[in-house]
Amino acid sequence: MIESIFVEGLIYGIMVLGVFITFRIMDFPDLTVEGSFPFGAAIMAALLTLQVNPWLALLAAFAGGVLSGCITAAIHNYLKVPNLLAGIITSTMLYSINLRTMFDRANLQLLKTDTVFGQTLNLLSGFGIPHEWSMLIFFLLFAIVIKILVDLFFRTDLGLTIGAMGNNPQVVISAGVDPKMLKFIGLGFSNGLVALSGAMACQYIGFADSSLGLGILVSGLASVLLGEFLYKSTHIGLITLQILLGSILFRAIMYGARVFGFDIGFKPSDNRLLTGLMIIIVLAIPFLQKWYRNNKASAVTGPDNQGKPGSKVGNNA
Repeated sequence: MIESIFVEGLIYGIMVLGVFITFRIMDFPDLTVEGSFPFGAAIMAALLTLQVNPWLALLAAFAGGVLSGCITAAIHNYLKVPNLLAGIITSTMLYSINLRTMFDRANLQLLKTDTVFGQTLNLLSGFGIPHEWSMLIFFLLFAIVIKILVDLFFRTDLGLTIGAMGNNPQVVISAGVDPKMLKFIGLGFSNGLVALSGAMACQYIGFADSSLGLGILVSGLASVLLGEFLYKSTHIGLITLQILLGSILFRAIMYGARVFGFDIGFKPSDNRLLTGLMIIIVLAIPFLQKWYRNNKASAVTGPDNQGKPGSKVGNNA
């Protein structure tokens, strides 16, 4: 069970990296994620069903996510639609596109199809490594490669410019850089990672479903917050590491919540209710932390005679 928590955390951690890019680096709340995640899974499942090479199918899923992000950027840039609404429009359209991609089915099973990690697992098993640990090693290596690529991207001039746009768009405009093009690149890259995560999740669970993206954005944001709660850093390598750790921690918390919930009377049909409650608790952590710090500071300084905190109290004038 520990292996599955780590595997799921690493798979969805790639999605969390994409959410982090838009919400934290670009300061662009992008709801396309709800559609691009199952879109990546749908492309992967459809191509595997057609006996396409799994690695080519994986690249196609990434390209589909990039296209989804670019559509959102186009709606936002040229039609002047607010970013939230642009993402909702794209995500809504992707629902129908996902059904078409899966041959007009809501669910597409992967039966007797070769997958990206199938051959890798067979190779590792040949060295005597158990199947569960082979899968963990594969996804760990895959997540590390994606993390390094993200780190390298945001060390380039283009990546630094996208980060600068999120902090202060006016500085980018004054430097003669078109922010519209940066949004195309940033949203495309972000949703490409999300679709890539969906493609890997599809192979892990053995099917693609039109509802895979339901609630995926909220869980991604909760994972980002958990990662940021672990430690503070301004180094991109450490930041992407904390994002992956936050995803693993979120999956562990959700597993513990399900076990505890079922013990006290919750049913399997209440799974989404438990998920929502745990996400609310995770989202409340920063506010509770701030409240604790404020109360601690007030206790140290103490209120004065007029009840104002921070003033020194004394008998002498």
